[in-house]
Amino acid sequence: MTAFTSCNPATGEVVFTRPVWPAGRLSETAARLREAQKAWARQSVAERATRMMGLADVLTADREALAACVTLEVGKLTGECLAEIDKSVQLIRYYADLAPQLLAPVDIPTQASKSGVAFEALGTVLAVMPWNYPVWQVLRFAVPALMAGNACLVKPAPSVPQSSARLLESVRKAGLDVLEMAWIAHEEVEDAIRLSDAVAFTGSTSTGRVIASLAGRHIKKTVLELGGSNPFIVLADADVEAAARDACHSRFRDAGQSCNAAKRMIVVPEVAEAFIEAFLAEARRLVPGDPRDAATTLAPLTRADLREHLHAQVLDATAHGARLLLGGQMPTSSGFFYPATVLDAVTPACRVYHEEVFGPVAAILRARDEDDALRLANDTPFGLGASLYSADTERAWDLAARLEAGSVFINRHTSSDLRLPFGGVKASGYGRELSEFGLYEFVNVKTYWQK
Repeated sequence: MTAFTSCNPATGEVVFTRPVWPAGRLSETAARLREAQKAWARQSVAERATRMMGLADVLTADREALAACVTLEVGKLTGECLAEIDKSVQLIRYYADLAPQLLAPVDIPTQASKSGVAFEALGTVLAVMPWNYPVWQVLRFAVPALMAGNACLVKPAPSVPQSSARLLESVRKAGLDVLEMAWIAHEEVEDAIRLSDAVAFTGSTSTGRVIASLAGRHIKKTVLELGGSNPFIVLADADVEAAARDACHSRFRDAGQSCNAAKRMIVVPEVAEAFIEAFLAEARRLVPGDPRDAATTLAPLTRADLREHLHAQVLDATAHGARLLLGGQMPTSSGFFYPATVLDAVTPACRVYHEEVFGPVAAILRARDEDDALRLANDTPFGLGASLYSADTERAWDLAARLEAGSVFINRHTSSDLRLPFGGVKASGYGRELSEFGLYEFVNVKTYWQK
């Protein structure tokens, strides 16, 4: 990798290229950040909160231009990009409001005259970030880390250089010198880990294994938010129409390029046909097109190689017995579009049963009964989130305890909420973001004891 290069997913045209840093720039930047972090950590949490609120104001003022840049590089619908920025602003205000309380020292009575814990910064936290949410993913990690007194060194994804640079401009406008973009090649990531005090990674499970291995080599704390293949379970007493609407929204928003989307629709025999009919009706209403057009409801994929990988998964599924109910044809037009696709009767013989599907393809798994639905839901390497639809909510809570996932949503599609922890189990990673739990991931919980 010699450059950060972005394409317009709607046309396939290269729109921007930025070279990687020359040798030595990473070390210089890491040293500057380390000095800036010391001064930042000496400020009170309330002072840091005031500075962060300034960033919220800058992002609000810059939201239109930043959203347009994300649409250009990622291909997401403009409305989805604006929602990403607005949620990021809410995140800043959330932590600016709560962090002074959550980071206050806590007295813990012991035989000492005074004892307790304090929450202190670790230093510089490196983040290796994905392309699908170039504003939200960076700030979801950075805001709590900064509020805790850390500095942040961010390696953005290679395909979103303009969006990442614009976000950095907003940070600079807010007068913050403790967040920097690292325009480095993949080969320099280990050096960046060595020069930092902790690591946050969001991306594929395969890359997460590499990051965790490198961090382990240098004894660095890590938080990994990896892939997902969220089950969407529809039981016999569910509101089928509502479930189908939610499933369609969750599966096809952001062109299906979200780790936390519903990906495996698991249906019991009593409602299988009704759900599939309703789900297909919702999916057929999706309109592909220019992501800047308000009439478009299905965006293109971000890169050509992602589309080719997705189509290979679809072909493999049909070759192994899955029934293609909708879509599944590679478009011949320009851009990286792929149609809303629905595969029925997916079995373990199909790659989509085991792999994460990162695009507008839904897999339908037919369960024998309720217990089999839970078995199918857990029969995956991933454990990020799960949805369960049933009119009997008390029973649903009991069933939720049997699902191997970081979060379970009852009668709603999976999503993230600032006030609740977000993260997974199994091959979906470890550690948590958001809420107070995310705030405490990158702090030294230091014990104090006085005789």
